[in-house]
Formats: sequence, structure tokens, C-alpha cells
Amino acid sequence: MIKKHLITCSVMGVMVFISGLFICAKTDAKKVSRNTAEYKFIYAKNDISNEFSFADEAIPVNNKRINLKLRKTLWRTSYSYVQSNVLQEEAIKLFPIIEPILKANGIPEDFKYIPLVEAGLKSGVSKRGAAGWWQFMPGTARTYGLKVGHGHDERYLIRKSTVAACKYFKELYAEFNSWTLAAAAYNNGEIQLARAIRKQSEDNYFRMHLNKETGSYLYRIIAMKQIIERPELYGYKKYYKYNALQPADLMAFN
Repeated sequence: MIKKHLITCSVMGVMVFISGLFICAKTDAKKVSRNTAEYKFIYAKNDISNEFSFADEAIPVNNKRINLKLRKTLWRTSYSYVQSNVLQEEAIKLFPIIEPILKANGIPEDFKYIPLVEAGLKSGVSKRGAAGWWQFMPGTARTYGLKVGHGHDERYLIRKSTVAACKYFKELYAEFNSWTLAAAAYNNGEIQLARAIRKQSEDNYFRMHLNKETGSYLYRIIAMKQIIERPELYGYKKYYKYNALQPADLMAFN
């Protein structure tokens, strides 16, 4: 009798286990299906369209390596990966302050996404000593008019640091004659980038082979631009317009 009872229990246990696996598999299938539907633009087998650009400089997405790299970066910036709306929240606070300064200095508006890439998910000072929304090194910050030291650090003042960044961007553009390369040089340093251009006899950022951080830098900026401009396409909820903030809110942030 006991033996018969044990066999019955064993059978029931196996059935429960198999049912659990089936339910989990079904749930996972639904999850994959939902994610695929939400991010069909990223996962689509066809090539990404030519709508992607930085500062009106096109990305050669017909190149398979570039296409795949952009697709992967878009996925890593999607809501399913980030699981946070913090970047949209920061954009709401930052952009009304940054945009007029960029415009007044003749810098393309797409540069407003750089602080989100540089410091949007960070806090404090980097291992190398870079700090603030534009992640200036102390020496570079001083070169472009920011006070750092003796109890003052203007790298954290969004208006002043943005003006300083604009000065630097202008110099980089004058040297490389490309806003894409100017952004890359901002990340890697103009000396290193100029050396890479000479060595590779190539001045198209997307076709160059650079260190891991700089090599992914523009892709991250472009992905950031996409999720801010077209959030629902990447799983984010559509945020209210950042220009809806009141002047008092902007003053508090600055």
C-alpha cells in the first residue's frame, strides 16, 4: 500500500514539474514575443534605414559591421536593457539649458546628447578625474575657463561648463572639419585621434578602428538621440515635453 502511494506521489510530482516547465516556457515565449514586437525595428532582418545621423553627417549603415554595431547599441539603450527612465528625466532638466547655448555658439543641436552619454548614469568623479555633466578633466576645464580647486568646481555648473564645452568643440571642428570627428576627439583626445587618422589613412569615424570606448562613442550618442526622440520605439513610455518645466525648476537645477 505504501509502495503504491509512493508511486502515485512520484507520478504527481513529475506531472507538476512538467507543468511548471510548460508554464515557464509559455511565459518566456510570451515575453520574447512581446519584446520582439516592441523592438521589431531593432531586431528586423532588413538593414536599418538611412535616417540615422549625427550633426547632419550620415552613418554608412549599408556596411554590415556598422549596421550590426548600431543595432546592438540601440538594444543596449532600449528599456528592456536599461530598465529606467532616468535618461529621459535628465533630458527634461538639461535640454532647455543646453540647447540655447549650443545654438548661440554655432554647435549642432545633436551635441546636447553628449552629457547624457558622458554622465547620465554616473555620479561623482571618474577614475581618471573627469567630472561634471561634460566630464571635463581638471586641466582641460581650466584651459576653457572653468575654476577647479580651492573649494570651487565649476564643472558641475551646467551653464558655465556647456559654454566651456562649446569652446572646445569649436577648436576640434576647426582641426578635423567634421562634427563626428570633433565628438570622437572630445572623447579620445585630438592628438590620439589625429594619430589614428594618419596611421589608418581614414577619416570616416565609422570606418576607423579605435579603442573600445571611443569606437562606440558616436553609436551611443546616436542611440541616445533615438530613445529621446522616439521613446516608444524602444520600449519607453512617451515623456512629457521637457519645455513644460517652469523657470523656477530650471533655476533650481542650475
